[in-house]
Amino acid sequence: MAESRVQKSIQNAKVNLIFYFITLFLSFFSRKIFLDCLGDDFVGLTGTLGNLLNFLNLAELGIGAAIGTVLYKPIFDCDREKINEIISVFGYFYRKVGFVIAGGGIALSAFLPLIFAKTEFDLALIYFAFYAFLTSALIGYFANYKQVLLGADQRNYVVIAYFQTSNLIKTFIQIALAYYTRNYYYWVAVELCFGVIYSIILNWKIRKVYPWLRSEIRNGRLLRKRYPLIMTYSRQLFVHKIGSLVQFQIKPLLIYSFVSLQVVAFYGNYSLIIDKVILLIKNMLGSTGAGVGNLVAEGDKVKIRKIYWELTALNYFIAGLFVFAVYHLIQPFIVLWVGPEYVLSRWVLIILLGNMFIMQTRGTNDQFLYAYSLFHDIWAPIVETVVSISISLAGGYYWGLEGVLLGSVVSMFFIVVLWKPYFLYRRGFQDKLREYWWGIVRYILLILLAWIITSGIIRYVSIDPYRSYWNWIQFALVIVGILGGVLFTFFCLFSAGFRYFLKRVKERLKLKFKIKA
Repeated sequence: MAESRVQKSIQNAKVNLIFYFITLFLSFFSRKIFLDCLGDDFVGLTGTLGNLLNFLNLAELGIGAAIGTVLYKPIFDCDREKINEIISVFGYFYRKVGFVIAGGGIALSAFLPLIFAKTEFDLALIYFAFYAFLTSALIGYFANYKQVLLGADQRNYVVIAYFQTSNLIKTFIQIALAYYTRNYYYWVAVELCFGVIYSIILNWKIRKVYPWLRSEIRNGRLLRKRYPLIMTYSRQLFVHKIGSLVQFQIKPLLIYSFVSLQVVAFYGNYSLIIDKVILLIKNMLGSTGAGVGNLVAEGDKVKIRKIYWELTALNYFIAGLFVFAVYHLIQPFIVLWVGPEYVLSRWVLIILLGNMFIMQTRGTNDQFLYAYSLFHDIWAPIVETVVSISISLAGGYYWGLEGVLLGSVVSMFFIVVLWKPYFLYRRGFQDKLREYWWGIVRYILLILLAWIITSGIIRYVSIDPYRSYWNWIQFALVIVGILGGVLFTFFCLFSAGFRYFLKRVKERLKLKFKIKA
């Protein structure tokens, strides 16, 4: 069973990374075309509309995550009957959520003239884009709900393969339309059409992967009382989703309110780059999430703790490497990509990277909290929400963009950095927290020391990354190579979890070559 978890995680990581690198260049190229041909304001408009719709997704109540948690055990036991029942219940709940979101979207649309009072775009375009995005979102609730089984079964590579292929074709068409027609309506229409196409292809593939899956929404209505944990977990996860919403979705709206729609696009450039880096890391490590759930369902406490520290060490190693690299590389890349006028202040960058470091290093704790179904600390996201909004509102008023961004970093420090590890150790591992902080403080000191050493070395590097893309690539390779070598040495010497991980990789490679031989 353990080998099966490893194989599925590797398959997920392979597919994720393949499509990541395929789409990486296209994402930056397409955004450049959209900014040049459709304008900063249109890019800011679509981003803001997307964030408005994400408010409506609160109606989802965390049901998808709750279902994934409930599915771990029957998947481990290969209980197809129970899986069918759970997916049926999920379909029933998701259909009800879909109707709520549709009603909320219609109500929200009445306020679009007030929300976008400062924009010069015609209201017809705003409404067309809003309802196109709303329709695409609703397809997920009415037609794509079965894909939750692929994620819980560590087969998310199926979803990624079809979604990313569809997304690539869609983006190429949008680039062509933007360049040759500069028509906003065509761009939005393509977005809607491909949402429908993706849904049709995905459901066809699910039927092929799980020919025995016989979920019925009407049966879900009758079966829902057999699985009370679904609604219990959903209500708890709903409150947690508020915290996530504040951290990511409300930022562009506050930036628009305190600064301008144009700065939303400027901030979006930085977010795009950092999100791509986070996505790269997630593609390498995120595929282990369902495997962790399967591991906890198995119940081997010694193995659970060993894997926990392997993943924690790996997360901190990668966070230390990428945060330092982004700090030195993102500003020259912005200049080369879209021009010096799009560069934001160094303080904005520092705050964004603080957020990135916390987001990356929280990954292992989040995976294990989900695996143990520890969602009942509903006070935590409430406090996180209040702190984040308060600081963002006050900071936005006094300091503009920097103040808005500061809110999420401060709130996550108290909840994500301090509270979540304590909660996991007390309720999940049922152990004292001393072990955790001893390991984490050691990792942070190793990272800081590696940053100091690398900063001293790269001062003597004469490559100017602002001059050309080739110079930028050379500078990036130097930074990553030097810091990677220093960090690797430190973690090998002082991290048992990192050494366990390297041993696992070595054994896996030996087995692979032995099978081929």
